[in-house]
Parts: sequence; C-alpha cells; structure tokens
Amino acid sequence: MAALAWLLIPLFAAIGAGIWGSWVSRDRTIGDIAELNGYARFRDAMEKAPSDTAAAGSDAV
Repeated sequence: MAALAWLLIPLFAAIGAGIWGSWVSRDRTIGDIAELNGYARFRDAMEKAPSDTAAAGSDAV
C-alpha cells in the first residue's frame, strides 16, 4: 500500500502541473480588448475636459 501512495504522489503532481500549465497558457486577449477600449474612452474624455473648462473660464471673466 505504501508503494501505491508513492506512485500516486507524482501522478497527482503531474495532473496539477497540467492544470496549472493550461491555466497559465490560456488566451487572455478578450480582457485586453475591453481594457483598451476603456482606455480609449478615458483618453477621449481627458481630451474634452480642458476645452470645456477653458470655455467656462472665459465666460466667467
């Protein structure tokens, strides 16, 4: 029975390594596309902010 336990330890380690390897090598481009779109919206909003505040400042003077 002890020999079986010593054989199961490397088997479980190999299965765990296979699961971990497939998790690490997964395709994660879907999240990158959403993040890049969010960053593009952020840049557009930041480009619009100075012109809006400058126009409001010139009206107050």
